[in-house]
Amino acid sequence: MKITVIGTGYVGLVSGACFSEFGFEVTCIDKDKKKIDALNKGNPLIYEPGLESLVKKNMKTGRLKFQNSFTDNIKKSQIILIAVGTPTQRNGHANLEHVFDAAKQVAPLLSGYTVVVNKSTVPVGTAKRVFSILKKNQRNADFDVASNPEFLREGSAIEDFMRPNRVVIGVDSLKAK
Repeated sequence: MKITVIGTGYVGLVSGACFSEFGFEVTCIDKDKKKIDALNKGNPLIYEPGLESLVKKNMKTGRLKFQNSFTDNIKKSQIILIAVGTPTQRNGHANLEHVFDAAKQVAPLLSGYTVVVNKSTVPVGTAKRVFSILKKNQRNADFDVASNPEFLREGSAIEDFMRPNRVVIGVDSLKAK
């Protein structure tokens, strides 16, 4: 199975590295060229115990790759994780601009059946908005949207991902399950 992760911040990078450790082919995408250049050298710009060695190990096997642009790789992915920043606005609400922008960029590249997963910290109802954006901007693709919030603690994120004490997934479709 091929997975694309959009965003190489804390959640995106840990998720991508761990999924590749499970044996999946993972491509992580980030607009920040500096971040991607560092990752392609095996140097995460965030510190998490064990993350650097996990990244290097899975890059060496070819299961983990990093790019700074949306490519045909998305067309080959069965799962796309949106794990971009959602900074808090002055009014206290999450800024979802990056989530919606990622959905707009992904939509025309969808091919075959794809599950688009919100990993970012987002409010209830965001999946419906992402679905609408994808539907409006795609070309007859078969897709579903799921929500899978992450419960990673700094310092134990890899352990939390590999052996979670709870998993929450929200989907409207039996096919996406």
